[in-house]
Amino acid sequence: MPLTDKACRDAKKKDAPYKLADSAGLYLYVTAAGARSWRFKYRFAGKEKRLTFGLYPEVSLAEARDRRDAARRQLREHRDPAIEKIKAIAEAIDAADATYETVGRRWHAAQAGRLEPRYHALIIRALERDIFPKFGKLPIREVTGPVVLAALRTIVRRGSIETAHRIRQYVSAVFVFGMAEGLCDADVAATLGKALPKAPPPQKYPAITDLGALRTFLRAFEAARDVGPVVRFANRMLALTAVRPGVLASAQWSEIEGVDWTGDFIGPLRPLWRISAERMKLESDKKADEAFDHVLVLSWQAVAALKRLRHVTGRSPFLFPSARGWKRPISGDALRMAYRRLGYGDEHVPHGWRAAFSTIMNARAKAAVKGGDASRANDRQIIDLMLAHVPEGMSASELRYNRAEHLGEYGRIAQEWADALLAGAKSAEELVFID
Repeated sequence: MPLTDKACRDAKKKDAPYKLADSAGLYLYVTAAGARSWRFKYRFAGKEKRLTFGLYPEVSLAEARDRRDAARRQLREHRDPAIEKIKAIAEAIDAADATYETVGRRWHAAQAGRLEPRYHALIIRALERDIFPKFGKLPIREVTGPVVLAALRTIVRRGSIETAHRIRQYVSAVFVFGMAEGLCDADVAATLGKALPKAPPPQKYPAITDLGALRTFLRAFEAARDVGPVVRFANRMLALTAVRPGVLASAQWSEIEGVDWTGDFIGPLRPLWRISAERMKLESDKKADEAFDHVLVLSWQAVAALKRLRHVTGRSPFLFPSARGWKRPISGDALRMAYRRLGYGDEHVPHGWRAAFSTIMNARAKAAVKGGDASRANDRQIIDLMLAHVPEGMSASELRYNRAEHLGEYGRIAQEWADALLAGAKSAEELVFID
């Protein structure tokens, strides 16, 4: 006769363990200490086996019968309920280690050698600020598109539309990583960009593009008494090379080639600044290919500045070490803050040297061609390459060929720019001390 809930409640301990049968293999087992547990007896592959469902009354009679019925369904499907229980426990343990946050942190760690350290750190800060608190504790398999969209819309509501689109890409990359590990079945963030407001056009950096005004700014900056020599040299090198400020800030002496540091000559070889592809703003698949190293031919003014700077910072691996210690580079914001103190923060920013170089040198090339100098016809392409604007679809072999073919033009344009910009400027020696 099937058990009743009253019979289960009234089951008391005895001198020896005993059983109270229910039906279809289910029974209540009462120990000599009085503990009552649900057990299910069944046969699988010709062997008698038992499965425990939990203690009574935590597991009620009705729930024990549901578990028994589920086990009997597994038996009809030729599956051993005991094995299925072990698998379910293993899956639960895996799920606990497969939350969105744990998978996201594993994905982020896997990018360590592929991304510039500063950008790598920025990504995890964004996830920790805007994503992990929202759904990081959920198993990645249970995170849905609406859950992700709600988190992204929170970012939009604070006015950071571009940030929301960028973080959506990070979230999507974590899902793709999880799919590769078999932890989720789909990238539910893949198409959510369409549900966000359109990102505003990229902000243009304030830039002075008149040569006379640039000279005035440069003279004012290099005469400022609250600007230290390392920052003065950094600004001059940024102006001469038009690299991205973050690339300049972490420049290392090992990247400079072809300079005779001991003599008075600029050479003896063609002076180059070779910036590894991994430090450049490139797709991850290009960062490991040395063909995408950014190579700049240095003007004699740039070499003179470097040779003088070496007397100041040569003990450091960095051209521009931090005031806090020579083993770390200068802050990427050091120049921007100095510009702001000088009153130029809204008129010209460090990144503005790129626009200034491009605008002025393209205009000079156009005027030269118009005046009959056909040799300057390709200057626009060379200037783009000097700014590390790799044409879309250009292969590594094409880039090597272009660089080898046009290295002379790189040097010609760099020297013309330096001569024009530094007309009347201080010498490299004068950058060390301000009278």
